[in-house]
Amino acid sequence: MPNSLPPLNALRAFEAAARHSNFTRAGEELGMTQAAVSYQIKVLEDRAGKPLFNRVGRQVVLTDAGAQLAAVASEAFQSIRAGFSAVQGTQDGTLKLSVVPTFAMNWLSLRIGEFQMANPKIAVQLEASGGVVDFASSDIDMGIRNSPKKWPGLCCHKLAEVTYTPMLSPRLADSIGGVNKPEDLLKLPIIDTGDPWWRNWFEAAGVKDPDFSNQPVSQMGTQTVDGNIAIAGHGVAILTPLFHSSALRDGLLIQPFPLKCTAENPVWLVYRETQKNNPKIKLFRDWILSEMEKDKAGYAV
Repeated sequence: MPNSLPPLNALRAFEAAARHSNFTRAGEELGMTQAAVSYQIKVLEDRAGKPLFNRVGRQVVLTDAGAQLAAVASEAFQSIRAGFSAVQGTQDGTLKLSVVPTFAMNWLSLRIGEFQMANPKIAVQLEASGGVVDFASSDIDMGIRNSPKKWPGLCCHKLAEVTYTPMLSPRLADSIGGVNKPEDLLKLPIIDTGDPWWRNWFEAAGVKDPDFSNQPVSQMGTQTVDGNIAIAGHGVAILTPLFHSSALRDGLLIQPFPLKCTAENPVWLVYRETQKNNPKIKLFRDWILSEMEKDKAGYAV
């Protein structure tokens, strides 16, 4: 029977080039010249009988056939890497996470220690960033991002809807004899009145066109900063209860009204489809989904 396996050196060069979308970077990874990578790709294309990349100037883009092969090749090489690491006894390794800052600081950082203790062979590296993750050209294993919909080519698990509602310190509320109706909030300093969440919430609460004219002008940029200002008693912040559950539990913040609005972009856990069977990916995925279910059931840490 004819050997249906492609030349493995050629396949290795193709897998790297597909990840980087660049022959030169693939060569740098493999210790080969750009010309050698190009030659190996040509060998593979001759064996396949069709082009695997379209060359557009200095850019290379996978054809439909190339994309089909790249998915299989990436998963196969990852399985080999994981299997060899298991033989070496280092199969857990490092788990690199890229997480939007507020979620990283206000939710994940309070819980990640439990995951680390349960999985001591996995070294977790956390990068707080809101930028787009390019899994093809970075060494990030998993991302946590806000988006209105799933990303193509990635496994996506919705962690939570993002809701928002006013919060403030009990001391600040007591300074005006308590916050009993939505209009009472306007008697206090409002943090970042330019945030559209404020008008959305007030409208949902039945307050049309709230008057912010006497409010201080502030824009802190993240919920973490806004939340700390509110805890210090310097204003009312519009915050996500999920991200401030500890402060609410400890009485540092209060949520004066049950009304919560829902933001357009939920929180998603994302990673490459080719990594779905990677043991460390599966461990973290199962752990964080379980933690989220605890929160939803009212057992937030």
